[in-house]
Amino acid sequence: MIGKISALVGVLAVSIVAGVALGPVSVPFDVTLELLWAALTGGTVPADLAGQYHIVWDIRLPRVLLAAVVGAGLSTVGVAIQAMVRNALADPYVLGISSGASVGATAVATLGVLSGLGVYALSAGAFLTGLGATALVYITARSSRGLTPLRLVLTGTALAYGFSAVAMLLVFQAPRGEAARAAMFWLLGSLGGANWQSLPVATAVTAAGVVYLTTRARQLNALAMGDETATTLGIEVNRFRTHLFVVTAAITGVLVAVSGAVGFVGLMLPHLTRMVVGADHRKVLALAPLAGASFLVWVDVAARMLAAPEELPLGVITAALGVPCFIFLMRRRAYVFGGR
Repeated sequence: MIGKISALVGVLAVSIVAGVALGPVSVPFDVTLELLWAALTGGTVPADLAGQYHIVWDIRLPRVLLAAVVGAGLSTVGVAIQAMVRNALADPYVLGISSGASVGATAVATLGVLSGLGVYALSAGAFLTGLGATALVYITARSSRGLTPLRLVLTGTALAYGFSAVAMLLVFQAPRGEAARAAMFWLLGSLGGANWQSLPVATAVTAAGVVYLTTRARQLNALAMGDETATTLGIEVNRFRTHLFVVTAAITGVLVAVSGAVGFVGLMLPHLTRMVVGADHRKVLALAPLAGASFLVWVDVAARMLAAPEELPLGVITAALGVPCFIFLMRRRAYVFGGR
């Protein structure tokens, strides 16, 4: 297991450097390493490399690091939600938070809501409506028996359709075509607005969530086997599921606010990880964040390069990779979705 973790850490490190070096304007790998070292150690940057330093440090590095954070967070949340609702098709967006956030982001892009916040308006709008969606899902799904998997999935799915309809209505009535295009691009996921200011909150929330979920791996194992089994093992199921809902909703809301709705990462990476290490959440949660981080870094590289100088939405690429991946998994008789 340690060998697998070490290998993925190495892959992630190489992926970050490659993600910084590659793009419509490529920077040689040795120059990329030189500039990164100079920036981290306070060294002097030669005058003839000033332009490349700006690309490496100010534009690409925060974007690549944010891609790693988003990929790690979505993968981890996907693992937790699939155990929480005991559904192999669950992903970070099954609770309707992403669709709720899309209403705020679309309102900012098409109507100019919160325009006084400048470059932070889109993220702020997405986060606020995502927070509202979280509260609405919780209030609607909660019953006298607490949060049950079926009620969570049905409530999240139903409200997601409603939020998506509102977002599409805003896009349809957008007064400017460019605003509608920007809204649709965000709805499919994009890291084009990444900067150093967007990293700290996303990183802190994701790191805290990953640590919490990793320390609850044994409880997730029990929960995945059913509420009755978890109860016999001494777990207060309703309280634990509520805690999981709050943690996963917080991570999802923050990540969607900075990257849009990047599909398939939280659905596909947990299954791929289980295929390698089995269904034990102690192992899955050790590898899934690293795998998700590396994966989304390369997805972002492809988004920047495949249609250069234009960018592709991240969701287009993740769907193009995710659909064949799931077909492959379904054809493998040895693999049981969700490890059950």
